[in-house]
Amino acid sequence: MRIRTWLLSIAVAASLASPASADIVEKQGTFAGLKVTYKVVLPKAYDAARSYPMVLVFTGGPQTLQILTTTLEVDWQAEAEKRGYIVVSPASPNGELFFEGADKIFPSFIDEMLKIYKVRGKIHLAGHSNGGLSAFHIAAKYPQYFSTLTGYPGLLDGPDLEKIAVLKPMCLFMHVGERDPGWRGAMEDQAAAMKKDGYRIQITVEKNQIHRIKAPEVNLSPRLMDEIESCK
Repeated sequence: MRIRTWLLSIAVAASLASPASADIVEKQGTFAGLKVTYKVVLPKAYDAARSYPMVLVFTGGPQTLQILTTTLEVDWQAEAEKRGYIVVSPASPNGELFFEGADKIFPSFIDEMLKIYKVRGKIHLAGHSNGGLSAFHIAAKYPQYFSTLTGYPGLLDGPDLEKIAVLKPMCLFMHVGERDPGWRGAMEDQAAAMKKDGYRIQITVEKNQIHRIKAPEVNLSPRLMDEIESCK
């Protein structure tokens, strides 16, 4: 049975509220006939002539612009600016999730990001909750673009399990709340099976955390970046 999460966008936004930042740029484009609004975090002193590592991030819940803004501000912005990363996050263009109908914007969305920005190496892919499912889904469909894959929480689910072998070249990272039993059990089982089969996968159970891991409470943001940078 496919794992789903029905987090309310208002509850998510309220629990993670933080001030807006002028350093997050909002853009729009049309991909596969769908108008997509997305946001970009740029490194400090960004130079378009230079290459930077890129993280493609999927937010959770209904994957709206409001929720992805909070995800970027709370989970990614400070570390990305400090370490010199570009972080890109699209909002759902049609009310569907990115592991369902909204995935039709790929791979053209990725190809456009690679035209706009000079990207160093392959892209890093991450997401939480519905975004974690989306990250694993997109990685399974288009593995050639990615070097690392992070779900916090997130895992490979449903029909995508048939494509699991394409993830073997990547570095895989999972984070799940100690107090998130359904997701924790599924992720621990999947990580154990993948590790046994030789996948490069790490799973961390975040102490006292529920489904939506609160990054500031457990110093998650620098650890996510440390994991990305550990992949060789």
